[in-house]
Amino acid sequence: MRVAVTGASGFVGGAVVADAVARGHEVLALSRRPVELPGAEWRRWDLTEGPLTDAPEVDVVVHAAARVGERGSWAQFERANVAGTAAVLDAFPGARLVHVSSGSVYDPYIPTVDGREDEAPVARYLGRYAASKAAAERLVRERAPGHAGGAVILRPHAVYGPGDTTLLPRIESAVRGRRLVLPGDGRVRQSLTHVGNLVAAVRAAGHVDLDARDGGVLVANVADAEPVALRDVLLELLERRGRGDVEILGVPVRVATALAVLAEGAARLDPRGREPRLSRYAISHLALERTLDLTTLRERLGVEPAPTELTGAEDW
Repeated sequence: MRVAVTGASGFVGGAVVADAVARGHEVLALSRRPVELPGAEWRRWDLTEGPLTDAPEVDVVVHAAARVGERGSWAQFERANVAGTAAVLDAFPGARLVHVSSGSVYDPYIPTVDGREDEAPVARYLGRYAASKAAAERLVRERAPGHAGGAVILRPHAVYGPGDTTLLPRIESAVRGRRLVLPGDGRVRQSLTHVGNLVAAVRAAGHVDLDARDGGVLVANVADAEPVALRDVLLELLERRGRGDVEILGVPVRVATALAVLAEGAARLDPRGREPRLSRYAISHLALERTLDLTTLRERLGVEPAPTELTGAEDW
C-alpha cells in the first residue's frame, strides 16, 4: 500500500511513518523540516503554500500536520489548519483521507463526559487552535463525500508517549520548585491517548469500509482503554521523570480564570509572541472532565486500545 503522511517530522506523524514502514508500505513522508525516516521517501511540503506539486498517487494520506499551541493569529491558524487541510484534499483526490483532528473540538465550556462523536464540533471555542481544528473537520465533512476514498476523522485527546514534543514539555515547564499548580484539584477524570493507540487507529482507518450511514465520513474518538484521574497520572509521570518531590497545589477555578485573562492580555502585547503562561483554554482541559466514548473506535475500527501506560517515561 502507498501511504503519504503530512507532519512527518512531528511526534504523531513520525510515529505513523515508522509504523507504516515497519509494515512494508511504500511511504511518502511530508514536512516543512527535513527529517531522516529510514525506509521512507521524504519531500518538503509547507501546507500553507498550497497543494503539493507533482503529488504521486497514493492509497491513503494521513494528515497529521497542524499548527498547535496558543500563539499566533486566527489567520495563521486558519492558513495552516483549514487551508492546509484543503491543500491535502486537493493534492491527493484519489486517496482515503485519515484526518488527525483533536478532542479539543468538544465544547470547552462544559465537561465532556463520555463524549460521543456527534456532540462536536460546537459553535464557540476558547482558543484559535480548537476553533481551527473544528473548522478543518467541517471542511472534511463537506468535501469528503466527493473524495474518491472517503475520510476518517480521528479525535485523540492529550497524546503522549515516546517522542512527545508537546504535552510532556508543557507539564515539566509548569513545575515551579517543588510545586505544580493546577486549576481545581486535579481529581477530574481524563481520557488520555498513548501514541501507540493513536497509531493503531490510524492503521485501521486506512482500510475500514465506509457505508451509507457514514456519508463518506467516519468520525472516531481515540483514547486509552479507560479514563484516569489527572492528578494521579501527573504525579506518576513526574516521579518517573525524577521529580517525585513535586506536589500538586490546587487553585480555585475562578481565581485561575481571572489570572488567565490577565496572562492572555499580556501575551497579546508581548512583541516576542510568547504563549500565555496560563490560558482559559488550558483551564478548560485541566479543571473539567474530558472523557470520550470509544464505541466507534472499538466497533467500527476494530481497535481495542491499551490502558494508559507510563512505563519508560524517564526516557521520553
